[in-house]
Amino acid sequence: MSFWMLVRIVAGLAVGAAAVFTLLMVRHVHHEPLDGIFAELVPVTFEAKPMLALPEGNSDLPEVDPGMKVFEKARELIAVGDLLNARDRLRTVVSIYPRSKAAPEARRIVGEMNLDELLSKANKTNKEVYTVVRGDSYFGIAAKHETNLDMILYLNGLMDLKSLQPGDELVVMPLNFRLLVEPKREALSLWDGGVFIKEYPLEAVVGAPGGDQKTTIAKKTAVSGGRAFTQASDGYRGASKVLTIERMPLVIAAMPGKADEEVLARGFYLDPADMEELALLTRPGNEVEIRSTAP
Repeated sequence: MSFWMLVRIVAGLAVGAAAVFTLLMVRHVHHEPLDGIFAELVPVTFEAKPMLALPEGNSDLPEVDPGMKVFEKARELIAVGDLLNARDRLRTVVSIYPRSKAAPEARRIVGEMNLDELLSKANKTNKEVYTVVRGDSYFGIAAKHETNLDMILYLNGLMDLKSLQPGDELVVMPLNFRLLVEPKREALSLWDGGVFIKEYPLEAVVGAPGGDQKTTIAKKTAVSGGRAFTQASDGYRGASKVLTIERMPLVIAAMPGKADEEVLARGFYLDPADMEELALLTRPGNEVEIRSTAP
């Protein structure tokens, strides 16, 4: 190896060492203090940098309510006459966002829409036309089609139980709904299996049973002036309807007026118009679930 080659190698190593030393010194001064010769040559201290803090919660910020957004969209659809899609969105609020502030109003609106469709003469999917044969009676026809006399009269525009003749045609609709009573929510709702139909507010709850219960409607009568009427009685139509629950001394009935000073029997009480509607849609044998726990 020549003398000049050796000089070049030594000079290159010196330049490299100087570059590394310079980089370490920059790191020592500007980023992270180093020990040893660097600390002796240039003493450096750093103040601890504060960690990035998350912003504190602001109670003034509006609470996010996705159910309200769905409800507002449903109202827009109602305004333009798209009732089918509006009802789908209202059902979403009822089933997916039951705690939304919009849920009570959504239940009210979709309940009215459901009932209008259910009872509409144009809706044939849940109804059939029955042709009367010799020996038929209204009670027999009602039992055979799992319905009640009130509904038969309503669907056929009858004011009373006129005589039946073979060949007469009657529109009938099965009533296989279930009732869900939630005393703590002060609500009674009607369901078709797992599909919500309508909700009714409870005006009063007297002696609700403890724990969850499942039972059925035992009988349906009507009361007026202290007298009880069966469905075939002349006074039944204008009297206040009463549902008696199986295995329990409980009733579902209309809230009496202020002028009626009577002791309420143990049970659940609705507005008189709501009770009349509920009696139209129910029959003995319908399932009744009493849910004691709050939602």
